[in-house]
Amino acid sequence: MEKHPLHLKSPELQTSPEVQKAVSRQERRTGDRVANDPAKRIEAYTGRLENIFLNPDKRVRERNLELFRRRIYDALLIERENFPESYFALQKRVARERGQAVEEIPANVREQMKDVAIEDQKHSLDAWIDYLSSEDAVYPAWFKYFVWRNVTKLSQFDKARGEFKKRTESTVAPFPDIYREPLAQIADIYEKVKTDNKNLKDAEIREAFSKKFPALYAELIQKSLAASLENREEVQGQWVKYERGDRTAAERLFASLEGKGTGWCTAGRSTAYTQITSGDFYVYYTNDASGTPAQPRLAIRMDGSDRIGEVRGILPHQGVEPVMQEVLDTKLGEFGTEADAYRKKSKDMRLLTVLEAKYEQGQGLTKDDLLFLYEINAPIEGFGYKKDPRIAELRGQRNTNEDMLVVFECSDSQIARSSDQINESTKAYVGKLEPGIFDHLPEGIEHVYTKFPEGRIRRRSIEIGGKTTEELKTLITTQGHKFDPNSFAQRMMDSEDFQRSIRIEDPEEPDYKKWKLKPREEIKLVRLTVADLGFPNGATTQQIFNRATELGLDLCPPEVGPYYRLQYIDQPMGEWVRIGMKPIAASDGIERVFRLGPDGVESWLRSYWARPDDLWDAGRQFVFSLRKSDT
Repeated sequence: MEKHPLHLKSPELQTSPEVQKAVSRQERRTGDRVANDPAKRIEAYTGRLENIFLNPDKRVRERNLELFRRRIYDALLIERENFPESYFALQKRVARERGQAVEEIPANVREQMKDVAIEDQKHSLDAWIDYLSSEDAVYPAWFKYFVWRNVTKLSQFDKARGEFKKRTESTVAPFPDIYREPLAQIADIYEKVKTDNKNLKDAEIREAFSKKFPALYAELIQKSLAASLENREEVQGQWVKYERGDRTAAERLFASLEGKGTGWCTAGRSTAYTQITSGDFYVYYTNDASGTPAQPRLAIRMDGSDRIGEVRGILPHQGVEPVMQEVLDTKLGEFGTEADAYRKKSKDMRLLTVLEAKYEQGQGLTKDDLLFLYEINAPIEGFGYKKDPRIAELRGQRNTNEDMLVVFECSDSQIARSSDQINESTKAYVGKLEPGIFDHLPEGIEHVYTKFPEGRIRRRSIEIGGKTTEELKTLITTQGHKFDPNSFAQRMMDSEDFQRSIRIEDPEEPDYKKWKLKPREEIKLVRLTVADLGFPNGATTQQIFNRATELGLDLCPPEVGPYYRLQYIDQPMGEWVRIGMKPIAASDGIERVFRLGPDGVESWLRSYWARPDDLWDAGRQFVFSLRKSDT
């Protein structure tokens, strides 16, 4: 009897309620009974997940991912009891090679090593989940799911041997890295096989491809890695524009990228067609040895007629090479305000290159340098899919305890690391958030961290009150912000709960719409992550709200959502913030909170499900209000 990889990892999964529900659904839909075989039963479940994870509605897809991510972890991450002894033997050998004498690894250290390995696996899964559910992965839904099913069966790619190792229940290594160009090429190969074998059903072709996927993916990765770039320091060349909707242009684009090792998914014929359909595509080619512009180094994909969809280079994770920064800046200057976010990224990459040069030359860093490196005022943004590795490398060379004193402009004795150390001379707090901490922190303390520098608790004051719902809606749209496509945020603003909240209650007037509007007032906000609240593995809505109250925070009035959207004009790309508020049930009856963030060059006020038992990842950010003092 065949065993599905999820069955190997979690044998009770095949009898779980969710699998049984998926089996019943498939039997009703097809009229055929699903065999009592773990592989077939779990296949029915994962087929259901295809629809859940790849829902065309972005809002629904994001929510589904939030709900099911934990189940994916449960099914695919290594269990603590399955760590092989060979893993610890390898760690001892590595330590000995570094000159460290290690006879035996203590139990507590073993548990810490397991934590690190499990976290690495989790991050590698997150990378695939986020990529395949994003709009950057311009593949059909079935292909995304096809890739997911196959990569979750594989371990890391062995570059020396040119192959993947299969995963077992005792595999400690992370899941495979993402290689976008080979994935696009596999999609092309599938389309060709489908065209050449019209007598075969899609299911038969996909089944055959599943068996060949590891070897094919490995082969294409090897070819991509082997593609060498001549004249890497050459920056002279020219931009070429490929017109939107021109299939001939798409073919030329594909041909110009083939075999060049850019790592772009556009190097696949089918994805080149898809991207040309959505907007113009610009590529900068540097000159080869003969002076012909032939080597692709930069790409700008347009989304529609005037919006930049993405900017990519050819470094790992599609980062932009420092030597190409000036070429990119000059090109971005041709675009209007829609390129502002990308100009900020370009500036950040220039500054990071300056810091890298200072380090290599043995120069010290100024306070402004440290503020930038530790992302005190804003995150460092780049063009790749991941954080620029130079950030971690440069920080790794620093003494963070010494750097904190420069950043905070204080002495070590002025940094409190627990609530009982807070006194009148305290200038910063770096430590665990203890119950009542926000009641004890003096208002003048600017720097509050659970861990420096990544655990910064951000505080901000905004003004609320004095405007009707319609006035707020008008301001949001006239200032260029957008509401979610399904208008749930607007429906929340129209709800009785919201209408009552923005008014002063009048017990003698039964019609709340006739109550006076609350006057304008300042409200102090505290923004933190679920992990900052003490939940490194995530928590439910109710747990999050309860912990915030314990720490000395209050739920925000619901109008904080629209007012915060209007006043948070410098919100960085990719940051989404939820409002810690009493959830409001929209027209569909589902309890929601406001959520705001930028999507490309557009900023949004949206809603998000927040029922008491809904789970939130550790990295999700919430805003609460600072409890007002009774004095």
